[in-house]
Amino acid sequence: MAERKPEGYLEGQPLRPESLMMSYGYKPALSEGAIKCPIFQTSTFAFQSAEDGKAFFELAYGLRRRRPGEELGLIYSRLNNPDLEVLEDRLTLWDDAEAAAVFASGMAAISTTLLTFLRPGDVVLHSEPVYGGTDYLLKQVLPRLGVRVVGFRAGSSLAEAEQQLRRQGLAEKLALIFVETPANPTNALVDIAECAALARRLEGERRVLVAVDNTFLGPLWQHPLAHGADLVLYSATKYIGGHSDVIAGVCLGSKELLEQVRVLRTILGTMAGPHTGWLLLRSLETLKLRMTAQMKSARHVAEFLADHPKVSRVHYLGQLQPDDPQYAIYQRQCLAPGGMIAFEVVGGEPEAFRLLNALRLIHLAVSLGGTESLAEHPATMTHADVDPEERAELGITPAMVRLSVGVEHPEDLIADLNQALARV
Repeated sequence: MAERKPEGYLEGQPLRPESLMMSYGYKPALSEGAIKCPIFQTSTFAFQSAEDGKAFFELAYGLRRRRPGEELGLIYSRLNNPDLEVLEDRLTLWDDAEAAAVFASGMAAISTTLLTFLRPGDVVLHSEPVYGGTDYLLKQVLPRLGVRVVGFRAGSSLAEAEQQLRRQGLAEKLALIFVETPANPTNALVDIAECAALARRLEGERRVLVAVDNTFLGPLWQHPLAHGADLVLYSATKYIGGHSDVIAGVCLGSKELLEQVRVLRTILGTMAGPHTGWLLLRSLETLKLRMTAQMKSARHVAEFLADHPKVSRVHYLGQLQPDDPQYAIYQRQCLAPGGMIAFEVVGGEPEAFRLLNALRLIHLAVSLGGTESLAEHPATMTHADVDPEERAELGITPAMVRLSVGVEHPEDLIADLNQALARV
């Protein structure tokens, strides 16, 4: 688990993440007393000596192990930058991770991380559905690099996936299990602890890693590392950024694994810039306030949709029933249902489009987790490049609408949905 710095304690007691978001990892005295971390908008940094430059590069390129208490010095903003270092320190607090790495986008985080740990001949077992960009990476890009990809449906038993791997002679080649839970856009859950147990059963001399895309529930409502995951991934564009004005991604995990990820991040140049880091530092200060408000409003919106005669089905974690197999996973794994809702209108694509075109307060746009509510049509937008037959099998129907609830008043959101549904 993350080793908290001295400023993370008060009278010997650890401070909570929402309190530490204002100051953790930053010393005003090093920046002319500025109460907030400045934007270090620079490409390069001056060394105090040639010996320092040598030592810094040795660590940056993984040429030697870090000595006890040694920190990577500032070299070049593709490698490290004060804004990102402070940001990465603070990001570890929510997930209780040892280390974090920030990227230029969520896909940069996922791509760099998978490329770090996969080799030709390896097998990846992944949940379905996943975000459309991730789906393309898994099924179109990785196979060209000699990586075999095997999918299993979110919500199904992992025993079937294990049998499939063994039956095809792929179990010994498994290198990584990648899951997105809740699934995008269906909100189906994957049991992270069960994935970790499967990884331990199938690993031989080489460790099988479990990586979890935690974007939908964000750092507040689900903590994959606590359930056995090795790596946690986020599109920080979403709840972490939270204002629809920044593109970024994050990977968290042990120091050992993150050092490997950082080396490839440096070579590929997928690191976020200093201004992005500064924007995310600002957003972290209100993360709990925003996500709590969004979660509470989503409960009201989901209840309205579930009772509406023109809505045939609602996919929302807060409405899982005890007799649903997903309910036990939710109770064990999630702290709250979050702010994401998927629902299906009575009819198909034309009816879904009529609803989307009639919205006035809720914006018709992709992405999620922002302060404004957003609605989109997964089948023709975010998941348009997923095979049509697969979309149908995974429950991404032409009638489905994905809704990201913002911080507006829930009664106003309900009024907008009500008037839009009246036009369906």
